[in-house]
Amino acid sequence: MKKVTTLENKVKRELPDDLMKKMDLKPFETTEIGHPEVERVAPKVRVTTGQNKIVDSLDDVIKNNLKDGMTISFHHHFRNGDYVFNMVMDKIINMGYKDLTLAPSSLTGVMNDKVIEAIKKGVITNITSSGMRGSLGDFVSHGGLKNPVIFRSHGNRARSIEEGEIKIDIAFLGVPVSDPAGNANGQDGDAVFGSLGYALMDAQYANKVVLLTDNIVDYPNTPASIKQDQVDYVVKVDKVGNPDKIGSGATRFTKDPKELKIAQMVNQVIVNSPYYKQGFSFQTGSGGAALAVTRYLRQSMIKDGITASFALGGVTKPTTDLLEEGLVRKVMDVQDFDKGAAASMANNKNQQEIDASWYADPHNKGAVVNNLDVSILSALQIDTDFNVNVMTGSDGVIRGAVGGHQDAAAGAKMTIITAPLVRGRNATVVPSVETIVTPGSSIDVLVTERGIAINPARQDLIKAFNKVPGLHILDIKDLQKMAEKQVGTPKPLEYTDRTVALVEYRDGTIIDAIKEVKD
Repeated sequence: MKKVTTLENKVKRELPDDLMKKMDLKPFETTEIGHPEVERVAPKVRVTTGQNKIVDSLDDVIKNNLKDGMTISFHHHFRNGDYVFNMVMDKIINMGYKDLTLAPSSLTGVMNDKVIEAIKKGVITNITSSGMRGSLGDFVSHGGLKNPVIFRSHGNRARSIEEGEIKIDIAFLGVPVSDPAGNANGQDGDAVFGSLGYALMDAQYANKVVLLTDNIVDYPNTPASIKQDQVDYVVKVDKVGNPDKIGSGATRFTKDPKELKIAQMVNQVIVNSPYYKQGFSFQTGSGGAALAVTRYLRQSMIKDGITASFALGGVTKPTTDLLEEGLVRKVMDVQDFDKGAAASMANNKNQQEIDASWYADPHNKGAVVNNLDVSILSALQIDTDFNVNVMTGSDGVIRGAVGGHQDAAAGAKMTIITAPLVRGRNATVVPSVETIVTPGSSIDVLVTERGIAINPARQDLIKAFNKVPGLHILDIKDLQKMAEKQVGTPKPLEYTDRTVALVEYRDGTIIDAIKEVKD
């Protein structure tokens, strides 16, 4: 078998030369985006007066518009309560379409079986997504898909759509409410999920936009996140989603002592940083430790008489609670992680829906991430150069998503990674991560339950934190050795020469390649 030739990018990752040339891709060089002048594309528009776009038959919509080789998209705002994806894909599979590109904002667990079926039947041959997990991640990692998956951050997906790298032929967008003309939002109806942030890109740029809803109301439906001038069809279905699975319901405060300790330490880092002052801004994300950080930060803000100008995210109920209490002036909301945050959007005008471009696009006239003081992010692995992996497990299998990780890390003045030193028998702090998703030059602080490491490039933070009693500052190499001592040195993973996925940086360059896992 012919040996695969590789080229090395700036973070010393080997990329498959032939694939890079064939797909006309460039290797990652820098996190500095600079000031390029870019040109945006526009969708094709079939002109109509469009008073009533309701159609009875989803089959007819697909039959009259979809062709082999096209690109289709979906959003993931319903999360694990999504009924729309499987409903549409079922019909596409049964109609015998081939060679489609699947370009959703991300893929959730409820979509996995249907995607695998579509791949096996030759219906889907290309995928671009923010991430994938579970059976689909396993299937792709073991070479199940013909062509490599392209993983993009939320900001990079917006950029790719705007610049025509992702050309969406048909967007199938589930919404909890619409009027007959296609004015829709995510705030009203039964299957409420709040912000439509990621779907707004598809609505604006897809050649054909198909709304699916179980709730059609009188014209005009306001507020309209997706507007009638963008929509071709409104399809009435029985049910678009299960609201109980859209989020975790009441977001639970973690009781895990390790997570609580990490959260307390993160809070200490924030409140002792130069950025903690009246009007600061933050993004905390979801997950046990992140939610606990929000709780501890709230207590500190009350004690110190400090309020934040805005919180950004992926938004959870603890964040919207801060808004209600007046501790945060505005919430900039691209996605809601739970029912509490979703319900809050309908009731609070200071919870502003934003699309993925406004949120995190590196090639626009200024994204919200660039105004962030502090971002708190998680990691599956972090290495001694501060590179972060949120994509593959310690077994090399795809089980994560880029999400807004690269974007928030690049934009914020201080990016904090929270991670336990080890998970089970696997070290989290390692000499070299399996997959680089976010480069170390974007990461400033690592907080583990055993100590805090600061990127040597941030001498200002090292100086500031060394003055703080009780902050246990260590070299990241010492944390790595502690982890190794606890769990030992793992055997290197075995991969074939075949590339199953490429991870883009937010400017579209390739930061890493994921290889097929050897059985």
